[in-house]
Amino acid sequence: MSASTFGPTRPSTCTPSRAARELGLKRVEFDLAVQLGRIRTVPDEGGGGGRRVEHAEIERLRAQDGFPESLRERVRVVGTAEGAALMEIPAGRFTRLARLGLLVPVKFYLNRYRAVVWLYLVEELRQFTASPEHAHLLKGRTPETLRGQLAAGVDLRARNWRARQVGFQLRQAEDPWARAAAVAAFLAPIEVADVVKDPYERAHLNRFRPVSPGAGVSGSPSAQLAERIMTAQDADEVGWLRSELARSVEEARAISQAPRPAAHRVPAMRAVARPIPPMARTVTRPTEEATRPWEPATRSLEPAGPPPQPAARFPRSARGATPSREPAAPLPEPATRRPQPTERPAELGPRVLHMRTRLPESVATQLVKAATAPTDPAGRHPESRVRSRQLYVVPREPAVRPAVPPVPRDHEPAQPAPPPSSRGLRAWLRRRSARPARPARV
Repeated sequence: MSASTFGPTRPSTCTPSRAARELGLKRVEFDLAVQLGRIRTVPDEGGGGGRRVEHAEIERLRAQDGFPESLRERVRVVGTAEGAALMEIPAGRFTRLARLGLLVPVKFYLNRYRAVVWLYLVEELRQFTASPEHAHLLKGRTPETLRGQLAAGVDLRARNWRARQVGFQLRQAEDPWARAAAVAAFLAPIEVADVVKDPYERAHLNRFRPVSPGAGVSGSPSAQLAERIMTAQDADEVGWLRSELARSVEEARAISQAPRPAAHRVPAMRAVARPIPPMARTVTRPTEEATRPWEPATRSLEPAGPPPQPAARFPRSARGATPSREPAAPLPEPATRRPQPTERPAELGPRVLHMRTRLPESVATQLVKAATAPTDPAGRHPESRVRSRQLYVVPREPAVRPAVPPVPRDHEPAQPAPPPSSRGLRAWLRRRSARPARPARV
C-alpha cells in the first residue's frame, strides 16, 4: 500500500437530524432552537433547499457550561397548568394574562379533542415572574382596564404567535422573494392577490411559502383549524402585513424578476396569390316536378307553349261527385298561336315514367301511351284536346263521406236459445260419448 494514501475528507456541515443527535436534543427541540436563534444554520449548497449545521457550531454549543442540560432548558416549553405552577399563580389568572398578550406562546398543537393547546417558553415565564413591574399582575385584583378588555372577549394569543412566527421566518430567509413569501404566508389568498397583481409573481411566492406548523393531512379538520390560526384576522394586523408584503415585493423586483415562460414567436405567414383553378363542367339531372295528388296529371304532359288556361274552361264536378264524361263545348282559339313542335320531345316519356302520382294503374298506362304517341297539331280537333284533359282529371277525395242508411232485410225472427240443461256437465258428456250397444234380451 502506498504511504501517500489520504483518508476521505470530512464534510464541514451535517444534516439537522444528525446535529440533533450530536447535541442530545429531540427533533422538535432542535427546530425550536433553530427558530429562536439558539443554533445557527446555513443553506444547503447541494441545491436541496433545506438547512444544514456546521460542525463548528456543534463544537461551540458543546463547549458551553452545563451542556446539554443548559441548552435543553433554554428550549423547554410548558402548557397552561405547568406554567401556572411554575409562576405560582392559579391557572385562570395564567390564561387571562395570556389572553391579554402579556404571555406570548411559542408553539401550539391540537389534542385528540381538536382543542388548541398553547405552549410557552419556561425561560420567558421565569423572566416575567422575576420582573418587579409585573408583581401587581401576579397577586391582587386585576386592573379595571384589563378586566374591561377581558369582558370584551380579547384574545391575543394567536396574534402574538403569528407575530413571533413572522420573525422566525424572516430570520431564516435569505432570498428577497423568500422574505416576501414569509409575510404572504400569514395573509389570506385574496389579500395576496390584491397586493401582488402579477400571477407569475404570486406563483413564485408560493414556491417559498413556509409550511404551516401543526397542520395535519391536507383538507382535514386539523389542517383547516391550523390554517385559520395562521391567517391574520384583525384589520390592523392585516393592514400591517399588506404594507410589509408590498415593500418586500418591491425590493425583490429590484433585485431579480419573477421567472416567466419564454414567449414563442410564430413567424407571420404571408399570403401568396394563387391562380383560381377553372371550374369543371358538371352534368346535372333536370329536376322533376312532383305531381301533387290533388292536381291534374296532364299538367306535366303539356308542352311548354301557351300559358295554362283559367279554371273556368275546365268545369269540375261537385266535391265528392263523379266527374262528367261528356265533352265540353269547344272554345275559340286565339288569333295568334305559338308554333308548336311537330314531334313531342323525347324527354317527356321518361319524365312521366318517373312521376310519383297516386293514379290508378289503368290511368297511368293511358298517360304513358299518350305521352309517347306522336302528335299532329294540324289535324287534331280542339274538342279532342279538351276531352283528353277531362279524361285524366282526378277528383279530390271527399272530406266527409255521406252516411249510408241501413238497408232493411227480411229475416226470420230470432229463435230463443234453448234453456241450459239441468243435468250439468255429466249429462253433456254422456250425450257426446258413444254408448256401447246393449245385448238383446232373449
